[in-house]
Amino acid sequence: MPGEGLARISSQLLKRLEAVLGWLCAALLAILLAVVLATVVLRYVFSAGFMGSEDLSVGLHVALIAFGAPLSLNSALAMRLDVFANLLPPSGRIVANAIADIFTVLTGLILSFGSSEIMTMLGGVSPTLGLPEWIRFGFLGAGGSLLLAAVLLQRLADGKAVQIVTAGMIGAALYFAVPHLDLGFNWPPSIVLGLIAAIGLVVAAPLPHAFLAAAYVVIAFGSTLPEPAVVASTVTGMSKFLLLAIPFFLLAGGLLTASGVANQLVRFASALVGHRRAGLAQTTLLTSVLFSGASGSSVANAAFGASTFQPELVKRGYPPAQAAAIIASTSVLDNIIPPSVAFLILAAATNLSVGSLLVGGFFAGGVMAVCLAVAIHLTVREQQPQPRAGRAERWNAAIGAIPAFGLGIIVVVGIRMGVVTTTEAAALAAIYTLLLGIGARLRFGSLFSAFRQAATEASAIGLLIGTAGPFAFLLAVDDVSGLISNLTSALGGSAIAVLLLSNLILLVVGLVLDIGAAILLFGPILLPAAVAAGIDPVHFGVIIVVNLMIHGLTPPLGMLIFVVSGVTRLPASALFRAVVPYLFALLVALAIICAWAIIF
Repeated sequence: MPGEGLARISSQLLKRLEAVLGWLCAALLAILLAVVLATVVLRYVFSAGFMGSEDLSVGLHVALIAFGAPLSLNSALAMRLDVFANLLPPSGRIVANAIADIFTVLTGLILSFGSSEIMTMLGGVSPTLGLPEWIRFGFLGAGGSLLLAAVLLQRLADGKAVQIVTAGMIGAALYFAVPHLDLGFNWPPSIVLGLIAAIGLVVAAPLPHAFLAAAYVVIAFGSTLPEPAVVASTVTGMSKFLLLAIPFFLLAGGLLTASGVANQLVRFASALVGHRRAGLAQTTLLTSVLFSGASGSSVANAAFGASTFQPELVKRGYPPAQAAAIIASTSVLDNIIPPSVAFLILAAATNLSVGSLLVGGFFAGGVMAVCLAVAIHLTVREQQPQPRAGRAERWNAAIGAIPAFGLGIIVVVGIRMGVVTTTEAAALAAIYTLLLGIGARLRFGSLFSAFRQAATEASAIGLLIGTAGPFAFLLAVDDVSGLISNLTSALGGSAIAVLLLSNLILLVVGLVLDIGAAILLFGPILLPAAVAAGIDPVHFGVIIVVNLMIHGLTPPLGMLIFVVSGVTRLPASALFRAVVPYLFALLVALAIICAWAIIF
């Protein structure tokens, strides 16, 4: 059949494209790591500098984001909210999928043509590198073209030629028509952008694509950002040296797991608390606390915990859904206890001190861990408790876990003492875990897989950060933060009023927005009102992250629930029900942290 032949050829081409992009992204991450490490070595060993290292690193990071974007198109990293689309009948899902593809087509066209337009307008060269200034936009333009190719091949491989052709025609028509339309809406452009992006979310378009396509379409509704400005704002959002820490921390977490060092943390945690009531569940919790100081990624910990602890918990008599719920809820801690990707995003969005946020994360993570420990103690009746570990066993377990603890020391001490920047500390953490992996005799395939996965995840996060830039700009232009301040003033303007209103807003937006997007959009809006009410900005930043991380367990998005569900093959609906006691414990922890902000 001709259709089957086309699908087979498309599938083969897609696999080759993904293979090439995987190698390219892994190589870019390796080069990026080498550049940052060379800067550290030159400074401390040779008392010299690396002229243009920051500009070079930022350019490589933009290239990594651009070439990695097609790899996450149909994975969990695409950040699709598919709950509503799955409720539709088959015919409705077909329409929803086609509309979602329109958002993706628009995104690819905006990146491709918008970047090309800027490249023709932009002159000059980098004063430190001597390279043309348009190169970063060239990377993004190429990424947009590759995104279009990837979605075309994917749909043809799935036998959905009519869907992608229809979406392509409508997307192209919209792209060329929008600059000539003037719909004359009186609503603020940021509100219209939010509504259009919401449509993208409902039909399960990737979140970054929903943001960027909406930012372009809203030009027809009076937006002050023309297409070149939309693309420029996107590139500016992802062109921050601090953001380079994200791929390095993700790489460190992946290598820690691949090298087997993470299993030493499990052994140490089990030796400390495994004999207690609900000992294996408490071991799961303590492992999350210890693993938090290494990975900085709740998704990574959720996947690790689901594969490591779920079978053992079920063997010990835990109901499968409860076991999975414990794993998901304890994984929340990884983006709270340093190092934390969420705190890096918040620092990039608000210019808060990364070091101070990390210290605040230790306190908040401790409170959350205690509340979860109490909840586990009250809800679990383990049928097969573990034997108490002897002194020698505990000592050997502690020695075995020393390499993992060394990672946390490198990161936190290096940043807090000002020895290295956050990005440099993350790079040192990555090379440290790479050496651990080489010491554990990991094969090249395992090392490559860790680099590829970290690069792909970092690309998805970076694209989200960049595409949220135009939305954040329009929110600032429309003075949404001023509206929040006026509302808090009407409520009395006290710290209590600000905290109540802020938590309410975050609890609502967290239901439908990824934590990164919510931080980028609402962190800069809510922070001024908190400062005006006398709340310490760093403490308030910690509250923002804690609040939004809890939404990893709430429907409909519930990223941690879906990650654990995917690994354990349990229905997400069962996990959402089973996680309720632990969700309540985390809300109690949030209340304690907020009370601390008021009292102190």
